[in-house]
Amino acid sequence: MRVIDFSTAHIPQAMQIIAQDYAVERCHVPALPALDAVPDLAPFAHNGLGVAAFDGDTMLGFLCSVGPFSQAFGSTDAVGVFSPLHGNGAIMAHRAETYARMYQVAARKWARAGASSHGICLYAHDAAAEAQLWRYGFGLRCIDAIREIGPEVVLSPHGIDIAELAPADHRLVYPLHIQLDRHMADSPTFVLRGSPSESEFMEEAGNDGSRFFAARHDGKVVAFMRVGGEGETFIGQTPGMTHVFGAYCLPAYRATGLSGVLLGRVIATLHGEGHTRLSVDFESINPAATGFWLKHFSAYTHSVVRRIDEHVLAG
Repeated sequence: MRVIDFSTAHIPQAMQIIAQDYAVERCHVPALPALDAVPDLAPFAHNGLGVAAFDGDTMLGFLCSVGPFSQAFGSTDAVGVFSPLHGNGAIMAHRAETYARMYQVAARKWARAGASSHGICLYAHDAAAEAQLWRYGFGLRCIDAIREIGPEVVLSPHGIDIAELAPADHRLVYPLHIQLDRHMADSPTFVLRGSPSESEFMEEAGNDGSRFFAARHDGKVVAFMRVGGEGETFIGQTPGMTHVFGAYCLPAYRATGLSGVLLGRVIATLHGEGHTRLSVDFESINPAATGFWLKHFSAYTHSVVRRIDEHVLAG
């Protein structure tokens, strides 16, 4: 096996591997749509951070990344690189060995570029690659999950009103958004995201086209879900698909099943509008999120991350 710089000449074989890996994951997660399109791989060939493994003229795998970028994960002082879902793959034979060799060469590039945080998005059922990267010190950080959208019968709990909020009422969610930020900063998640002001929150929600579904008790919002956008992977660009990218329920209401009912209202509304799939991404290090979302969605990615010794970067 030889590992060399990823180039534009490697793109056709890399696309074949992407299609193969996606087909395998789709066998595990039938909710995944048919593979329609993959983002352009040319940027990976131009940034000098990618590698490809070959046996003769046959590509065994490729490992590319975006970056380097500051404040990895938006909440650290580390410089990071990240290999998105379409930025890596390998043939099935000797898959763990291929990832081991590719990372060894790619990580040297990433470190020389000043990156101490190394993130790689794998398919959730890619046990061979995941086990190898764990041996190299990686741990699970984020999960993307998906489900099909069908008709839902939604029965609101007594005294609870569940509905989509009008844009002018999005500000009613702001206090819970602040509590979500505090929850994320607490143990064991320890993600300090920084909280916007109410005006900043409203401006962002208006700019990105967010939709807010809320549960209200005695007129007070006690849970919400934020819907819109394409999600974190190229699969989110599939027609008929939309994304949940924020949710919070007050602790006093979590044991009542309210979040599940709220999700049902979201699904019923989206189904009526013609949507066919719903995705979500969340931190696996957030136990409340992991426990809830994996009851209702099927994981299709595992993003793993390693933090190397920053002192090596200065050596």
